[in-house]
Amino acid sequence: MRTPQNARFLDASRSQPFSEAASDAKSALLGLLVDELSNGMLVISAQGRILHANLAARSELERSVVIKEKGGELHLLSSAASKAFQEATEKAISGQRSLVTLSADDMNATMSVVPLSAQSGTLCEHIALFLSRASVCESGILGCFARSYGLTLTEQRVLVFLCHCLSTPEIAIQMKIAVSTVRSHVRSLCIKTSCCGVRELIQRVAVLPPLSVQPLAPVH
Repeated sequence: MRTPQNARFLDASRSQPFSEAASDAKSALLGLLVDELSNGMLVISAQGRILHANLAARSELERSVVIKEKGGELHLLSSAASKAFQEATEKAISGQRSLVTLSADDMNATMSVVPLSAQSGTLCEHIALFLSRASVCESGILGCFARSYGLTLTEQRVLVFLCHCLSTPEIAIQMKIAVSTVRSHVRSLCIKTSCCGVRELIQRVAVLPPLSVQPLAPVH
């Protein structure tokens, strides 16, 4: 909806000439935007040099046993992962998207490799990497979901376990409560969210916007 206030802002922004300062401001704004996502996102050069990585990607690179940052470049920790990534990169340079699973030490990391090219038919110099989320419940938006439907803290815990594919008896063991109590919480979750069952509930969570967890404010 265009209110008088944002209409004035839009009109003023149209009247301002483009400049390097405006371009830098836009880049900074986009950087802030992708930092709010829970999925790791990187932009690399065709040679593998990291040009930008959002907060989620930097966190993933620090803890991953498959892919690391080394000297400003991506470093694959196994020959198989290196070969798979190289093949995906070569496809991206020629303009092809691909989905690749990288493996090392019995651990996997899945990513989408997407060419960033303004013109078709030309070699791509910049490539976007979209890392997978480890869990549908890692999104920071889950707290907003819980507040929107008035879920209790216990119901939130049950929901997280459901999203990790735990059965009712397994959840009961984890939470040290009776199986019947878990079933009561699951019924309450479905009623509050108007879901007909656990599958629909998990699907509802899975399609939530991938927002990252907000950092805690410093304690003074």
